Amino acid sequence: MLIRNAEAGDTKAIASIILPTIREGSTYTLEPDMSEADALAYWLGSNKETFVAEDNGVILGTYYIRPNQAGGGRHVCNCGFMTSSSATGRGVARRMCENALELARSRGYRAMQFNFVVSTNERAVRLWKSLGFEVVGRLPLAFCHPVFGYVDAFVMYQAL
Repeated sequence: MLIRNAEAGDTKAIASIILPTIREGSTYTLEPDMSEADALAYWLGSNKETFVAEDNGVILGTYYIRPNQAGGGRHVCNCGFMTSSSATGRGVARRMCENALELARSRGYRAMQFNFVVSTNERAVRLWKSLGFEVVGRLPLAFCHPVFGYVDAFVMYQAL
């Protein structure tokens, strides 16, 4: 699997990954009915560096990395990850996170923090924990899940 910087020609593939996740409304704090243009503007924003995971020329996942905060908080990075439904269970998210951790270390970040991991996203919570992240905070009933109603969100953190 190749992980590389996203290019202008990748937007259609990226949209095909992020839009279904956004529309589902169960893992990201984005409006489920946001337009494709707004979704791409969010994911590919100038405040982020965006990557794609590719296998045999097919883009299976995408992630971004950015400073979590400005100024005195710049040494902690934040990432977002999404994979295509066809790639579920194939290790794409794991490989992207491993790549992000390597990249973060090489760029001098001292930690990686996920600000809002929905507690019912059990696959993600398990994966992040297996990669060394800890739940350092719980936000009670902070997310309105479309199926489960109000559920907790976690702040997950890993020192680099």
